[in-house]
Amino acid sequence: MSVEVEVVREATDEVVEAVARLLPQLSGTAGTPDRASVDRLLRGDAGTLLLARTGDGRAVGMLTLLVVPLLSGVRSRIEDVVVDDAARGHGVGAALTQEALRLAEAAGARTVDLTSRPSRQAANRLYERLGFELRDSRVYRYRFAVRP
Repeated sequence: MSVEVEVVREATDEVVEAVARLLPQLSGTAGTPDRASVDRLLRGDAGTLLLARTGDGRAVGMLTLLVVPLLSGVRSRIEDVVVDDAARGHGVGAALTQEALRLAEAAGARTVDLTSRPSRQAANRLYERLGFELRDSRVYRYRFAVRP
């Protein structure tokens, strides 16, 4: 399967549809993103949305790259990596991640972090093959009350 990764510049109907189709395959609790949420990501300074497309132009994967300048240096994070069920095992996740690493390095990032659930065994093997190292760290989360 031939895959091309692109940086999304505009929240078109096709991009919003692709994100809305792909994101539930990653998380059942994320909700359905709308044009406003995709546009908010694209207008911000920190986030870059990558889409992976097959040769016929169908979006089969996505990844969000965050690059943030901190006092300790430019840091980067990969979030919302999802490959369509039908396209898994064809190098889509690797292509997305490698492009994110290239962009992060070009932006001056000192590190790139990501988290992945232990149950996502294929994804975890991929990240290790690409050079990510498991850190002895704890991730803490604070939840805000649900707003109406």
